[in-house]
Amino acid sequence: MLLGISKRGDAYLRTLLFHGAQVIIRFAEKKAEPDSWLRKLIARRSKNVAVVALANKNARIIWALLAKGTAFHHNHSTVSAATVE
Repeated sequence: MLLGISKRGDAYLRTLLFHGAQVIIRFAEKKAEPDSWLRKLIARRSKNVAVVALANKNARIIWALLAKGTAFHHNHSTVSAATVE
């Protein structure tokens, strides 16, 4: 389920997340692997919906990293994803 970014919190931070997601979408349209989550999302939904979904995902990742005090690892997989066969 794709949920938008709520209007709670810092408006400037939401703007930065949105503009950052726009740049990533523009890059992913040309360079990303066809099987990536983002390319599949762009194929299914409009660009604006994909931008908001990506900004929301990035916000959740940032929150989790700050809450746990850990560093980002690109190849990290969740426990539930690692146990699914």
